[in-house]
Amino acid sequence: EEIKEVILATNSTLEGETTSHFIFDNLKEIQGLKVTKLARGVPLGGELEYVDRGTIMHAFSGRQDLKGNE
Repeated sequence: EEIKEVILATNSTLEGETTSHFIFDNLKEIQGLKVTKLARGVPLGGELEYVDRGTIMHAFSGRQDLKGNE
């Protein structure tokens, strides 16, 4: 089955942002693949594993298309 979208859900830390950029740089040339990132809602420096379900759902529904932001 074809992969249509990759959703990046890294922590809002320097390491998480660096990881997100690294993954995006390696996927951005794949035609037909949508690469998105969770919308903000997690405090800077916050860890995803400690965030409540409502915040995660809000971040998921407002995710950003990274290919459109180049």
